Amino acid sequence: MTDHPEGSHHGSSQAPSTVWTGRATNRVQWLLALAGAGCMALGIELAVVSPWSSGIAPLLMSVIGCLAVGLLILFGTLAFVHVAVKVDGDALEVRCGHAGLPRRRILLTHVVGAEYVAKVNPRQWGGWGYRWRPEQGTAVVVRKGEGMALRLGDGRTFTVTVDDAEAAVRFIRQRLHLAAGAERDRN
Repeated sequence: MTDHPEGSHHGSSQAPSTVWTGRATNRVQWLLALAGAGCMALGIELAVVSPWSSGIAPLLMSVIGCLAVGLLILFGTLAFVHVAVKVDGDALEVRCGHAGLPRRRILLTHVVGAEYVAKVNPRQWGGWGYRWRPEQGTAVVVRKGEGMALRLGDGRTFTVTVDDAEAAVRFIRQRLHLAAGAERDRN
């Protein structure tokens, strides 16, 4: 999805949009979040209705274990239910989940190239989430499908799954061209 100024139409004399926004969502993550909530509910039930006669230590370990696993699953999955990407004149910003964390901001001055990736697969990156692979770079993968890959000036790559990634790549390439033109004008 792209934000356009009101009344802007193809071929109009108005300036092009200065901000591009996009999202990607993974509904399967909600099922995993339910599993985390189930673990937490089990831990609470064990704490409240403790028929165990083997002692307090095993009961305490079970309750704490269920609550800890439940919280890890719940928050770990909810953090990557969706990703929001925003590109403005200065930077690309990626925010994950409902709290917007983890968050990554990349200045466009550090970007040397942007490419459309037709098929990003979580298996390529070792699963969903914020990923790092030495041979591939860093990625935010919330679902299987299209995405974009940014080549950074330091040789690293940053990939993110986002709907309408082709439009994002075009937008970034336009911004990189404008930034190069602005530097020439200053010299």
